[in-house]
This record gives sequence, C-alpha cells and structure tokens, in this order.
Amino acid sequence: MKPLKPVPLSADEVALVRAMVFHEDASVLGLNKPAGLSSQGGRGQVITLDEMLWAFAKPGKARPRLIHRLDRDTSGVILAARTQPAASFLGKAMMARKITKTYLALVAPGAPGVPVPPSGRITDALRRVETGREARMQVCAADHADAETAETRYRTLATTEGAALLEVSPLTGRMHQIRIHLASIQRPIAGDAWYGGALVLGGLPAPRLMLHAATLTFPHPEGGYMTLRAPLPEDFAGLLSGLGLQVPETGRDASAERHP
Repeated sequence: MKPLKPVPLSADEVALVRAMVFHEDASVLGLNKPAGLSSQGGRGQVITLDEMLWAFAKPGKARPRLIHRLDRDTSGVILAARTQPAASFLGKAMMARKITKTYLALVAPGAPGVPVPPSGRITDALRRVETGREARMQVCAADHADAETAETRYRTLATTEGAALLEVSPLTGRMHQIRIHLASIQRPIAGDAWYGGALVLGGLPAPRLMLHAATLTFPHPEGGYMTLRAPLPEDFAGLLSGLGLQVPETGRDASAERHP
C-alpha cells in the first residue's frame, strides 16, 4: 500500500485540531471533536479530522490514525493511535468489543401511550439503505439478507415536561446505530431531522443533532485501561440549562484516567 500523501493544513486548522486534544501520550491521542466536523470521508474541499491529524505527524512519518468515527454533527471524545503498533492493538480491541462508549442524548419525552421504560436494551437488527450519495439505516427483520445485528443500552438520567436526557451505550458499532435505535422506540434524538427528531424542545430550538460522546474506556497499548471523558459543548449544556435539566457532573471537564 502506497503511503498517504500529507495534507497541507492552514495555521488555523493546526490550531483547531491541537485545541481538541485533551490527552496525549506516546501511544494515543484523546480529542474532543466539535459538532460540524467530519471524522473522515469529507467531500470536495472540506477538511476532515482524519486529515487534520497530519498536524501531529513527524517529518517523513505517518499521521496518527483514528480508531473509530463519530457522525459529523455528533460532538465528543474520539481516539487516535499515534503509532502502527498502537493502531493494530486498538483495532483488535475494537473488534473484540473491549472498547466501551457512553453517549448523552437529548430527546423529546415521547408520544402519548408509547410504553417505553426509563431504561432498557434495544436489539433490533439494522440494514443500510443508500439513495444516491446518501446512506441511512433502517430497522429490519433479523433474517433479512442485509441485516446486521445491533445492540444499544440506554437509561434515563433526567426528564422535564419537554425533554429527556438519556445515557446511551452502543454494544455494537453500526452506522447511525444510536440514532435509529432511539427512533425505533419513539425517542428520536433532538435535532435529528433524518430520523424524526424534534427541532424544538420546550420551546427552545435544537441547534444540531443533540448527541455527545461523553466517555470512552479502552485497553491502553502500554497496559491497563484508560477512560477519556469529554465535556459537554456550550450548545448542549446551554440547551439543558434552558430546559431546566442539570448538566451531568461527568460532562463538566475533560479528563483522562489510567486504571488497571
């Protein structure tokens, strides 16, 4: 495989990606991705986080590699490997489901009469559907030819008359998994026009997809485990405050904790 050609970055792009980093060691980078930035696969002249990682490459060396992706309008913690051995180690950990993720999602409280418990497990199979250049996910029968198994766990952290804050943990990594799974139980994420999410909560506009990757726990290539926590961005925290919902303690400050 030919080595990737470095992508030239502006001074502002270098400053932006460096400001995202809240943990750095010899093996990994922990970044807090803002909403509106694509992880990979940008179109045209739009720069992606993957390309911005050239800011950390040493002369003649490869750039750090993303271990997973976040949707463009999802904010929060994302992990990159700084070396090929670390990328291989973490890729295997991802395949073995040893990396766990926790998200915060802001949703409407639900349609009247829908029997949704405050916590639960969603196991509907999913299939990818492409229309032109766009791809979305649909719930499908488990025996469908294109079915992919998927599992998402959720619990309600707080509710008010116009909204509910959920903690969500995907056990599999399908595209748009959290978004389509919550929509399947009549709890689409606020701001998610693709999957039927409310654009207004409690009289307040949802500025974007209200989904935030709050924590990521993974086996560290140098031993033990590490948990990365990304603080809530201002738009998310501000909407919570406006709705009268308390900002979770885990969403206030960025942190990285090494543990056995």
